[in-house]
Amino acid sequence: MVPAHFFEEMWYWVFLWALFSSLFVHGAVGVLMFVMLQRHRQGRLISVIVVSIGFLGSVTGAMITSAAVAGIYRVAGKNMAPLEALVFGVGQTVLTLIISFSRILATL
Repeated sequence: MVPAHFFEEMWYWVFLWALFSSLFVHGAVGVLMFVMLQRHRQGRLISVIVVSIGFLGSVTGAMITSAAVAGIYRVAGKNMAPLEALVFGVGQTVLTLIISFSRILATL
């Protein structure tokens, strides 16, 4: 594949990887929640709402951080290889998981 030269290309590829990795994580968690709460009266609805809100929040964050990464690369005058976009996109999801499961935000 050809390295990305323009801001829009860099942002798109980093965001796309973050989107798909986040979709994979939220899909797996959604299926788990749906299975665990299938006998609960409102459990199915609650699981869909919680997964939807979590996914929208992570996609919004991925848009912003992908733009920041692409902007830094563009200002530095560097090209972004496809593997770098993969690392940045999946890395955003991994860092979101680490922060979500840690108690860092509760201590602030």
